[in-house]
Amino acid sequence: MAVKFPKTTPIEKENAVIDGVDISGHWSRMFEQRVIFEYTPELIEKITDLPDAESFAYCYQCAKCVPACPVDIVGDYGPRKLYKYAQTGTDLTQSPELWLCTTCANCLRVCPKEVNMAKIMPAAREQAILGGSFVPKELQDAFENTAKSGNPLGQPQRKRDAWIHSAGVSVPVIKDLSRPVDVLWYVGSYPSYHPRGMEAAFAAARIFTALGIDFAVLGKEEKDDADSQRLAGEKGLFEMMAEYNIQTFGKYEWKEMIVTGPHELNAFKNVYPQYGFDRPVLHYTTFLVRYLEQLKHLLKHEVNLKVTYHDPCYLGRHNGEYEAPRKLLAAIPGVELVEMGRNRENGYCCGGGGGGMWTDSFSDPHVKMRLSEKRAQEAGATGADVLAVACPFEVSRFTDAVKSTGNEHVSVLDILELLDRSMRGE
Repeated sequence: MAVKFPKTTPIEKENAVIDGVDISGHWSRMFEQRVIFEYTPELIEKITDLPDAESFAYCYQCAKCVPACPVDIVGDYGPRKLYKYAQTGTDLTQSPELWLCTTCANCLRVCPKEVNMAKIMPAAREQAILGGSFVPKELQDAFENTAKSGNPLGQPQRKRDAWIHSAGVSVPVIKDLSRPVDVLWYVGSYPSYHPRGMEAAFAAARIFTALGIDFAVLGKEEKDDADSQRLAGEKGLFEMMAEYNIQTFGKYEWKEMIVTGPHELNAFKNVYPQYGFDRPVLHYTTFLVRYLEQLKHLLKHEVNLKVTYHDPCYLGRHNGEYEAPRKLLAAIPGVELVEMGRNRENGYCCGGGGGGMWTDSFSDPHVKMRLSEKRAQEAGATGADVLAVACPFEVSRFTDAVKSTGNEHVSVLDILELLDRSMRGE
């Protein structure tokens, strides 16, 4: 049954009609105070008319997305609610609600109508940016840093490969090799600059070397993939970075690319092909599983720890890789792998996706706790000694979260670091 009323006329509780039946008395019982709703299809159409955002109109308010939404679990959110807001007078391109979604795609997993917020939100955010609407300051800083410095941290491009001098092994830069390589390793911004991210980069370099992989990095020529910036609405910045990266990748001969982070995987595998880049790209966990038998011989030292693993949204739901990280962890002698209640397809989001890496301060007033803190609590409840991750965003996020939630006994380590410990006996 449909509520019948003029398209944009305010509807009062006294004149509600369903299928020709006056329900004003029932309507009055539903509301203690006089409530006026205005149906605003033009605000729905403002979203659905955007490229890739037409599925916003598919929502039929079943509410299956709400309990699946990680933001709703710590706040009040969900695609169904966003549709209702737009339906009743909220211009999402002018609303704080626009910046809370992490594009984790757990709502899409349960949506019978395939409403895809991972496409809707970037389109709506782009419209907001182009229209001069409010953008969270931390996000704007990340945009400006990327445009000026080639990375969201604002670090100098000349220091992009400074980490390689502390890796303990030789890390070849492809420009200096002047020859083809089997593997071009795209390191990423956080492993290149962030102190905790570098630990995973060191470990990866040592693992690749021990396995005899013919690899090289781009060094100072590497710049950010900018996929998170795209998801946060800065499509123009993304296209600028994609053009530079594709040209840089094309300068050298290599067989396949290995990336440290899921967001780079998503960019190069799923989005860059729209701009002419179509080469094999693998996340490091998928790549290393190929060498699992050889790797097992290198893992000589026991790591006697109980470990729980967090599925990154952009490795799992967006790109379908759930088992490779677990196979690597299971191969480490002494590791006992325990699962959190929300795992694999229903894994809980860390809050860093879709630009969320740079909007924590903005989001804080809208949630009871950060998503990373909720996940840290879930990790602590397993009794694990280690929260293992496979995304450079997550090391710093969860390291802060275990402290703020009283779970300091849980160490946050990239899978690369755990593998390296077993190899080296540390």
